[in-house]
Amino acid sequence: MTGALHGIRVVEFAGLGPAPFAGMMLADMGADVIVIDRLTTPRVRAGEHRGKRSIALDLKHEQARAVVWALLERADVLIEGFRPGVMERLGFGPDAVAARCPRLVYGRVTGWGQEGPLAHAAGHDINYVSLTGAMSVAGRAGQSPMIPATLIGDMGGGAMFLAFGIACALLEARTSGRGQVIDAAMVDGVAALSSLIHQRRAAATWSDDPSHNFFRGTSPYYDVFDCADGQVSLGAIEPQFYAELLRRLGLDDVDASRQNQVEDWPALRARVAALLKTNTRAHWCARLEGSDACFAPVLSLAEAPTHPHLAARGTFVPVDGHAQPAPVPRLSRSGARAPAPGPVPGEHTTALLSELGFDAAMLRAIGACA
Repeated sequence: MTGALHGIRVVEFAGLGPAPFAGMMLADMGADVIVIDRLTTPRVRAGEHRGKRSIALDLKHEQARAVVWALLERADVLIEGFRPGVMERLGFGPDAVAARCPRLVYGRVTGWGQEGPLAHAAGHDINYVSLTGAMSVAGRAGQSPMIPATLIGDMGGGAMFLAFGIACALLEARTSGRGQVIDAAMVDGVAALSSLIHQRRAAATWSDDPSHNFFRGTSPYYDVFDCADGQVSLGAIEPQFYAELLRRLGLDDVDASRQNQVEDWPALRARVAALLKTNTRAHWCARLEGSDACFAPVLSLAEAPTHPHLAARGTFVPVDGHAQPAPVPRLSRSGARAPAPGPVPGEHTTALLSELGFDAAMLRAIGACA
């Protein structure tokens, strides 16, 4: 399959984290994504550039900058993930690009956004999640909060919203004939991801006190618990699922109707924890997995691709000899491209220069390209 975005060309200025991940999402769906790498980039394959092409240029040379303009004039989307002002200093800021490429969609992703008191400050995923208040909901009573590395801020709040904004702008450009700038700030995206929690707080159905909030590691039915040789997760929120969990754990003497009586939680949680430790993860999988008890084993990154459910769905696919997550989401008709290994930086320089009508030998002679 060629993918739903076949025919869309994206120019991505090489960076780290959310920008290349958003570009990978577009490439997975069939877009022709061309990465502008630096000449100094180590010549090793980058997994986040799977399915893309790479051209290596020294943008200090006017001839190399002319190549970039030729790429942009033939493109539908630009992606960049630098601090505010960097692209403007390079001469490829939104105003300059709009003047020459009015239909081009200009996607920008940063931690703090293009404007605001923190816009020019350094930061990382953990900082963006902290500022929005989202970090606080991961904390247990008396313990510091902890989140999975890079998933919430960089990929969820940044890359996913950048890709969504690009898709929206591409659709709008079909009718308006004009591109626009997407300011995808990770702080904005993480705040949006926490919408349900804010709505529940407003409705007084969310407690900031961990001892009264089943999400916060104090209930007997929603948490990660140790077993004899690993860990398992329970998530039986709804009454019927909680009753099924109790039945399958053999806790027939527990009154399921008192599920949310928080005064019962400490003693019952200790009882559930002690019970789960008496046997192996495999034992509890055999007893609970696939039922309405809302159960799953806690797998390692190495174990996940071989789990029967994920294997049956093809959630992971082999790319360059390693398991990688497959393209998502799944489209019933247009599908996605089979992921290909990321290019070595500059791997497609000669071919792309030829497509654009430039003399590769001349550009190499002046050190403008790889």
